[in-house]
Amino acid sequence: MTQEVKRKPADVLRESRRRDSDQKRDRVFRTVDRMKHEGTPITFASVARAAKVSQWLVYAEGVREHILTARETQALQPLSARSAGRTASEASLRTDLELARQSNRLLRAEVDRLKTALRERLGTQREVASTQTLQRRIDELTQANDHYRSENARLALDLDDTHKRLQTAEDDLGAVRTSLRRMIRDRSGEPIMVTGAEES
Repeated sequence: MTQEVKRKPADVLRESRRRDSDQKRDRVFRTVDRMKHEGTPITFASVARAAKVSQWLVYAEGVREHILTARETQALQPLSARSAGRTASEASLRTDLELARQSNRLLRAEVDRLKTALRERLGTQREVASTQTLQRRIDELTQANDHYRSENARLALDLDDTHKRLQTAEDDLGAVRTSLRRMIRDRSGEPIMVTGAEES
C-alpha cells in the first residue's frame, strides 16, 4: 500500500494563488469580450473597474495584448455604429482620465519605492536572483507607466474632440432657432389671401 505524499503548505499556497490568478484573468477576458459585444468603450481602467481586478493585472503579459487587440477591433468599427449612442460621453471620458491620472501617480510612487528598496537590498544582499526579480518589476512598472501616459494623452484628445462637437451642435441649434424665428416673423407679416368663393 503506497503512502500519499503529503503536500507542503508552500505548495498549497502557490497552487491557490495560481488558481486565483487564472480565475481573475478569465474574468478579465470575459469582461473585455462583453464590452466589445455591447459596444462599451474599452480602456485599461474601465476593464479593471468592470472586472473588479487590480490595475496591475490588466497590464500583465497575455492580458494586456488581449485588451489592446479588442481596442483595435473596436476602433475599426464603422462610424455609424459608434455614433448610434455607443461613444463615450464627456463625463465618462473625464472619469477615465481621472482614474488614469490617479493610477499614474500610484505607479510613480511604486516605482520610486521599488528603486529605493533595490538600492538598499543591493547594499546588503548579493543574491543575483533577487536583484533580477526587482529589476524586472521595475521594468514592468515603467512599461505600465508609459501605457498610462499614452492613455492620458488619448483621453485628453477625446475630451477635446467632445468639447468641439458639443460647441458645433450648440452653434447649429442657435442658427436653427434664429432661422425659425425669422420664418415665423416673415409669415406673420404676409397679407391674407382671399379666394374667389369668399369674395362671392
